Amino acid sequence: MRIIFMGTPDFAVPTLAALHDAGHTIAAVYTQPPRRAGRGKQLQPSPVQKEAEIRHIPVRCPETLKDFEAQADFAALDADVAVVAAYGLILPVPVLEAPKHGCLNVHASILPHWRGAAPIQRAILAGDHVTGVTIMQMEKGLDTGPMLATARTPIERKTAGELTAELAELGAQLMVGSLIDLAALHPVPQDNAEATYAPKIDKSEAKIDFFRDAEFIERQVRAFAPAPGAFFELDKERYRVLAADVVGREGMAGTVLDDRLTIACGHGAIRPTTIQRAGKPAMDAAALLRGRPIPAGTVIR
Repeated sequence: MRIIFMGTPDFAVPTLAALHDAGHTIAAVYTQPPRRAGRGKQLQPSPVQKEAEIRHIPVRCPETLKDFEAQADFAALDADVAVVAAYGLILPVPVLEAPKHGCLNVHASILPHWRGAAPIQRAILAGDHVTGVTIMQMEKGLDTGPMLATARTPIERKTAGELTAELAELGAQLMVGSLIDLAALHPVPQDNAEATYAPKIDKSEAKIDFFRDAEFIERQVRAFAPAPGAFFELDKERYRVLAADVVGREGMAGTVLDDRLTIACGHGAIRPTTIQRAGKPAMDAAALLRGRPIPAGTVIR
């Protein structure tokens, strides 16, 4: 098939690679423009742009698709279908309708649950046991289109980073399989009454409130690992908690209970196992405590 691919972050790369490896013609890749990043604040192309350039696929980085010229350029590619994976721009109706078979989206949840920008993090925070990917026919609404295929996986104790990588591969294979015979797929309308929403993560959500239950805080740690990283502050220094265990201990919320950095929560306690001080590499908690003791009785707020 003749495909326009639209995606930006690492999550989208396996789908682009799988479509190209399957022998489809990628007419063009649309991705977000390069952004300044790193210590030098140099312009950095997106992961999808890097992959496309390695594969010698033409790349387009429009700031918007709302103007007539951008829409005409898109339609002129005469694609059979557009495949979208975490692109980051709203697709106007003329873009949605330009390819012969419309636009298909790889969404990282079992729709209609967790429509929106952060489905993986929201599923972990909510304590869901299962998540997955949905191939959806895109329409004007936010992740509201009919579903063409789904695949599921258990969440268990996976971090957002681990789950993102797993769902990216799962979505890539599901999309390749879906394109084998689009006519054989039977679109299933979503039940809007069952919909839940996954708004973009605000960095303020990553601050640990030790008055919350330990089970929630452990999910918070996994939902924000590796970025932005759940954190607490002590003596005006920030500590990012990248992994933690729930411990059956009780005490005043925010109080360090022993020499292993077990911290009492509103109910239960957590014990960070991987932690990162500001400007330092991540390390296990025992190594941290050898260089920076945090004695029992310390109160963290």
